[in-house]
Amino acid sequence: MVDTASRSTKTPADERRTPTVPAKPARDEVAAPIPAPAADATPVESAPRIDVAALGRQLLGTWADIRIAARERAAQPELQRIEGQTMAEHRERVLEQLQRLADDGAVHRAFPTALGGDDDHGGNIAGFEELVLADPSLQIKAGVQWGLFGAAVLHLGTQYHHEKFLPDIMSLKVPGAFAMTETGHGSDVAAIGTTATYDEAKQQFVINTPFRGAWKDYLGNAALHGTAAVVFAQLITKGVNHGVHAFYVPIRNAKGGFLKGIGGEDDGLKGGLNGIDNGRLHFTNVRVPRENLLNRYGSVAEDGTYSSPIASPGRRFFTMLGTLVQGRVSLDGAATSAAAMALTIAITYGNQRRQFNAASDTDEEVILDYQRHQRRLLPRLATTYAQIFAHDEFLVKFDAVFSGKADTDDDRQDLETIAAALKPLSTWHALDTLQEAREATGGAGFLAENRLVGLRHDLDIYATFEGDNNVLLQLVAKRLLTDYSKQFAKADAGAMARYVVAQTAERAYHGTGLRRLAQTIADFGSTARSVSELRDEETQRELLTDRVETMIAEIAGRLRDARKLPKADAAAAFNRNQNELIEAARAHAELLQWEAFTRGLAKTTDPGTKQVLTWLRDLFGLGLLEKHLAWYLIHGRLSPQRAQAVTAYIDRLLERLRPHAQDLVDAFGYRPEHLRAKIASGAEQERQDEARAYYAAHRAAGTLPEPEKSKR
Repeated sequence: MVDTASRSTKTPADERRTPTVPAKPARDEVAAPIPAPAADATPVESAPRIDVAALGRQLLGTWADIRIAARERAAQPELQRIEGQTMAEHRERVLEQLQRLADDGAVHRAFPTALGGDDDHGGNIAGFEELVLADPSLQIKAGVQWGLFGAAVLHLGTQYHHEKFLPDIMSLKVPGAFAMTETGHGSDVAAIGTTATYDEAKQQFVINTPFRGAWKDYLGNAALHGTAAVVFAQLITKGVNHGVHAFYVPIRNAKGGFLKGIGGEDDGLKGGLNGIDNGRLHFTNVRVPRENLLNRYGSVAEDGTYSSPIASPGRRFFTMLGTLVQGRVSLDGAATSAAAMALTIAITYGNQRRQFNAASDTDEEVILDYQRHQRRLLPRLATTYAQIFAHDEFLVKFDAVFSGKADTDDDRQDLETIAAALKPLSTWHALDTLQEAREATGGAGFLAENRLVGLRHDLDIYATFEGDNNVLLQLVAKRLLTDYSKQFAKADAGAMARYVVAQTAERAYHGTGLRRLAQTIADFGSTARSVSELRDEETQRELLTDRVETMIAEIAGRLRDARKLPKADAAAAFNRNQNELIEAARAHAELLQWEAFTRGLAKTTDPGTKQVLTWLRDLFGLGLLEKHLAWYLIHGRLSPQRAQAVTAYIDRLLERLRPHAQDLVDAFGYRPEHLRAKIASGAEQERQDEARAYYAAHRAAGTLPEPEKSKR
């Protein structure tokens, strides 16, 4: 280990911390299964330097100015969480904050310009995501009001509904709930039990929850504040069930009491997000006018005749749900922001906190100089960068669809698939990173004042919110299988078998650029040459792509004849492959992130920044290979020797990235008022400097007591 040392020149980022030089290799090269090539003996003065300001601007993405303005808003104490409040106090504070946002017009960008909005769908999400810096409860309650309740009226309703309901929703005069999820049906929305039966005589829909499992549950704004709800129910008219549709339903009077036929309960204290009044609703013969059906995709005439511009009930259902995809988009971005905050806190602390004196008789080591600490944090930093680049591309796609620039059926299906792929990975990554950051900051990380435990609790629900992550990945896998089957719709079994064989065996030896990867380490003569192959951009792309294609091809081969089987047998065949389907979808999402990182890297112009980001992208790519080494070994894509080279080069990348870790998190652009974590405020550096000065003064004066060991 080495001590920290000043650089020859200072940047603004340097002035906020004590910079470091690269750490020595943490393990003896002789003991390594395949020794990492010696680190470059490049003087610190000539090492690449990050342009933190330019990188920070790049990370802000397409809607940079909107994000900056939103961060300024999130820095206001009036919008920030007060730790230690009771649930009741927290709920009331968040409601007041919501009104502040509405009064400022801060959450209206996605609404029509005719109603005071901006018709800016991408900018709306970009600004909304930044509210997680202030308080996740505020972000999610705002999402319930304007991103779910209001968006349902906007996207599922027509001009009548927009003019009648949206102004009061936008102003928060009518707080509302998004009543889709039921106690008995979460992700399986198509099977919900609530019904809306049309009464021709009175031209009304009669809404019922016929059994306890059909109660609407976990609904923000339902326990206390909501006075209306968009209720999803099975639309029944003339004895025919036309599937799930949405209805605007008033639920409370001006005094806060439930209207006739409506009841509910408070979900009470939760594992997090306790600034939101989640609750349950149930309906008994609740009548609403025929016009309260949000009828963009399905209408009922006065005589009860049903009509829809989409003939297929299945396609109609998925189109309706697809219009509400922005929830998954925003969770992907907010989760990524939370991971970035956690890493900023943990890496800043790790750059200041000292522990053990392995390499010095006098000074303790900065804990980020330890290889294991780098292993804990820097790969997660690489993944967070990949997610930031992927999310911005995702948001651009979302904006194109919802603005009408690219709004074909294929565009919408692609958007839904990307949402279902990226949201699981980013939310799981946030939880994993928050937990690792908590552990990496020791007891200090467990204190509420340092935010990590609070963020971890609040984001826990993100893994199942807006769709259970495993269910979403299954949707991705089904899309991949559908796309794959289209290529072979008319292929006979022999052609299919030949393709699968090519994917599972021949591709590794004869695919573009991959044949070399099947060779042993001895063929190259040195670890350095092996590493040079692995760090090649096209090699990483081929390996990651090949895994997705092979997994889908293998599963498709096994399921090819399932559609000919009886329903129960076909379901059993699919179930036997469910885990592998989800893993294939996850591999696909990882590839999307790697590709986005690579495209972001290509747009980086500063040479020093580009070099460091290349190392970071390689750390992400090789980290995926290391994570899935068993698959690559089993399928013959990597030899055992080459697999060892993956880990060896990751260790080398950690050494290279170590001096740049602080710059990489500083580029996120979070100020102390955003982080609000004492251990990332400089207080730890002051404590360490005080302690070192104390011992240095006593050493100089010769007043330190002698250690017992020195007397032996």
